Amino acid sequence: MTDSRHRTFVVMGVAGCGKSSLGAALAAALALPLIEGDDHHSVESRAKMSRGIALDDADRAGWLDRLGAELGRHAAQEGGAVLSCSALKRAYRDRLRAACPGLRFVFLELDRDEALRRVASRATHFFSSSLVDSQFATLERPDPALEPDVLRLSATQPLDELCAAVVAAPISADGVCP
Repeated sequence: MTDSRHRTFVVMGVAGCGKSSLGAALAAALALPLIEGDDHHSVESRAKMSRGIALDDADRAGWLDRLGAELGRHAAQEGGAVLSCSALKRAYRDRLRAACPGLRFVFLELDRDEALRRVASRATHFFSSSLVDSQFATLERPDPALEPDVLRLSATQPLDELCAAVVAAPISADGVCP
């Protein structure tokens, strides 16, 4: 993994899937900076989510632009980065790809009941558990035929196994996960 495009990752999925935990573990394992997507939401978006109001495409547009700029900056200056970001729709993932070509996505799959349980147990997070259903309604699961650069993993696996799976994932000649 010497090419920076092979070292720039987005850990994605619905709320509660473990994006932040895996992102931190992966960043540490690869000695890359971590970009916590939640830290880049606007004050208005955080307030909406705290009140149980789901974000729409317009709310997410500026957020995705900020994240894309951060990814591009880290890829250019530091040879890569790890971003934790829901990236629920293909259009969101494509927007990030346009900002930083060669991204590798890690989709943490989780069912609704487990996501709800996990989100409800987070006492200090701004994301309301009432929004879990809206996350699943918005989610467009990556189709391997259309998005071959996405590694799909079960979010119920132990963190060390998830991290090892990402680090060991093969990269095809064009720089994407097969």
